[in-house]
Amino acid sequence: MASTMNKILDKLNISSKDEGVPAKEPTEQQLKDLRERYSQAGQEHVFAFYDELSTAEKAGLYERLSFIDPNYINDITQKALKPQGSGKEDIKLEPLPESATASILDSKAEDIESWYDSGLDLVAEGKVAVVLMAGGQGTRLGSSAPKGCFNIGLPSQKSLFEIQAQRIWKVQQLAEKKSGKKDIVIPWYVMTSGPTRGPTEKFFQEHNYFGLAKDDVVIFEQGVLPCISNEGKILLESKSKVAVAPDGNGGIYQALITSNARTDMRKRRIEHIHAYCVDNCLVKVADPVFIGFSASKDVDIATKVVRKRSANEPVGLILLKNGKPDVVEYSEIDSATAEAKDPKQPDILKYRAANIVNHYYSFRFLESIEEWAHNLPHHVARKKIPYVDTEKGETIKPEKPNGIKLEQFVFDVFPMLDLQKFACMEVRREDEFSPLKNAKGTGEDDPDTSKKDIMEQGKRWVQNVGGTVVSESGVEDAGVEVSPLISYGGEGLEFLKDRTIKAPAVIEKEE
Repeated sequence: MASTMNKILDKLNISSKDEGVPAKEPTEQQLKDLRERYSQAGQEHVFAFYDELSTAEKAGLYERLSFIDPNYINDITQKALKPQGSGKEDIKLEPLPESATASILDSKAEDIESWYDSGLDLVAEGKVAVVLMAGGQGTRLGSSAPKGCFNIGLPSQKSLFEIQAQRIWKVQQLAEKKSGKKDIVIPWYVMTSGPTRGPTEKFFQEHNYFGLAKDDVVIFEQGVLPCISNEGKILLESKSKVAVAPDGNGGIYQALITSNARTDMRKRRIEHIHAYCVDNCLVKVADPVFIGFSASKDVDIATKVVRKRSANEPVGLILLKNGKPDVVEYSEIDSATAEAKDPKQPDILKYRAANIVNHYYSFRFLESIEEWAHNLPHHVARKKIPYVDTEKGETIKPEKPNGIKLEQFVFDVFPMLDLQKFACMEVRREDEFSPLKNAKGTGEDDPDTSKKDIMEQGKRWVQNVGGTVVSESGVEDAGVEVSPLISYGGEGLEFLKDRTIKAPAVIEKEE
């Protein structure tokens, strides 16, 4: 099995580690063999500029192309463009059964408290880890840095990475306080991509890992796949380099195999993993309630969802698709299904569990990756991809989508599970989900909305303990930023009772 899996990984994962190739050209026979392989696959154009390259460039291009199986790329491209079973006529959709779900909105207080306590106990036992999917760049935000480095404009000027690191630190402190133990650790596994790994490592080093121990922050890298033209051809980024893109958030599974991350988890005897995306500024990292809930059900995967705002909100839904847990895109759901009401709660939608890419995994499940990871499908993302015209030698920056990027989705594994091993927890959107997708000024899922959601959450926390928040003259809807070092989820703020806070404000320490 191991040797077979390694061959699969050679096809799937083209790592940035091939950047440091030696400046030695291949032999004439090696070059001939590689050219023939690409020619038979109809991809010989990638050698269009080979003869005019420098020795180092020839060595680099040869090495990169050697990592790619062009026939395999052709195969997964065709499967992604024409997926099997894409017809809607046979699809049966149902909400997840009550046995597999819980909701923070209507669960009993004693249940939530029990999950919280057991989650902290698992943290104290050293059985909990966090995986962060942070392979994206902030291009759409107007930044060339990794998205986690982005400053959304809070009074503290903290980046997304810093906010999340401090939440991990706070959960460690809460577990220490409950258990009486010292030096409790939640290891943080940060998945980057080729373009973001170096800048991410540098950012963490420059900020001293935000107070976490260096050895407890493991940075690893997901694979990449070639970008493909609309005509099915592998695109060149330059005359000596193939255009590649990260293989989607579903690349996490292959990345855990090929990196040292899963091995490190095994050494630490990790049993429960929280995985999430970097762009959610409200994410409750290593949430004890979520960990405790998932562990109590003894599931292999659990997922957080928020309630769909309206029937027309363009979000994927977590539900049963032909009897299996799955994520169904809004485009796959007809209007009658989207607008259907819950028979037991006629004021809310029947199909309302919006996917926010926030998941729990048992480590035993991740230990079985080799058995199923290579069966995950690839999906098509149509993009504007800069490329070199192999006939004219000119670099083209297209104004409309000219090609596709092949991606895997983290949720493609859901249907492989028995329903008994899958669970779903509904959480409040205003407390746990505020994605950062768009440039400032867009008005939706942008830095301003992310900042606003954190500030409004802090304001609610202050008011909940009996404090008062007043806005300075001329400042509308101003809120309060509460540092994660002070409070993880609104706890420990009793010192603010009867206090008046002038907003906008930041509370970094107890005074």
